[in-house]
Amino acid sequence: MFPRIQKPADLFPESKVRTGRRLRGQEDSQQNECFCQIDFPAFRLWSFAEKDTSVFFDSNPRKGNKTLNIETVKTDTFTMDYLRFGRGKDPLVILPGLSVQSVMGLGDLIAEAYQVLTEDFTIYLFDRRKDLPAVYPIREMARDTAEALRALGLSNVALFGASQGGMIAMALAAEHPELVSRLVPGSSAARVDGEHCRLFEDWIGLAKAGKARELNLAFGEALYPKAVFEGARDLLLAQADSYTAEDLQRFVILAESLRDFDLRADLAKIACPVLVLGAKDDRVLGAEASEEIFRLLPERSDSGLYLYEPGFGHAAFDTAPDYKKRLLRFLRDGRID
Repeated sequence: MFPRIQKPADLFPESKVRTGRRLRGQEDSQQNECFCQIDFPAFRLWSFAEKDTSVFFDSNPRKGNKTLNIETVKTDTFTMDYLRFGRGKDPLVILPGLSVQSVMGLGDLIAEAYQVLTEDFTIYLFDRRKDLPAVYPIREMARDTAEALRALGLSNVALFGASQGGMIAMALAAEHPELVSRLVPGSSAARVDGEHCRLFEDWIGLAKAGKARELNLAFGEALYPKAVFEGARDLLLAQADSYTAEDLQRFVILAESLRDFDLRADLAKIACPVLVLGAKDDRVLGAEASEEIFRLLPERSDSGLYLYEPGFGHAAFDTAPDYKKRLLRFLRDGRID
């Protein structure tokens, strides 16, 4: 059921992990490597070479975009920032996962990360709404995102959500099936309970206590393979020093939405093809969460489940070198292999 890919043990050798501030697309003159992936994990961006997998974190989270403008959609009840890039005729909406800071200032790097999709899609990356309410359930995040799509005249969109973004995406597709043509929840879950809930409670406690450094390390250790985390430890600590009290409060509100989250009864209402992507060594939500999503979806031949082999971790949407191409094959061509 689950095709195999390159062994992650070969992909993340300890000796090959280095830290730095080189950006994607630059060439390493010493080893002639092209850093081919930058994505939007909760703790900024990092890239790696497909062959050598050298890892580079960007430790300046507030540097802003050079060419992409942050746009804002306004409704009667809220405003929401988004980024738009690509030149394809079909709309693709991306919903990022839980983060301490907004990813809106990293648009150029994100656009580069998803470059393989930009010929076929015009891509919209949505932030959470501004002025978060004190209690903001995931279903409400989905309703707000659906309202933002309608305000922009978007429908029949391809929809990809990473981690918490996948939860929002599934809730949106279940309640507003007319808005979604294809759906990909990545490293996500239909419910949060047990040990996974305790992990989030630990993060919430650190954020409430103002322990930004401890939070960044705990978050990074859970999301990434060991070699990536260890190589980026110092930069994670430096980045945490940029967090404000407002950033930490934002994180608390978004993380508290995961308490008792349960969408299992609604998955049968999803009417479009779905590709569920997960990782066998996901230490945040577990591989069983992806399997449960697929099991509860309506049975159809154009939906599928793919689990990455151990070594990529929860952030497989960052660490797996074929992830964006896999998204493209499904969202453009309907391929689930």
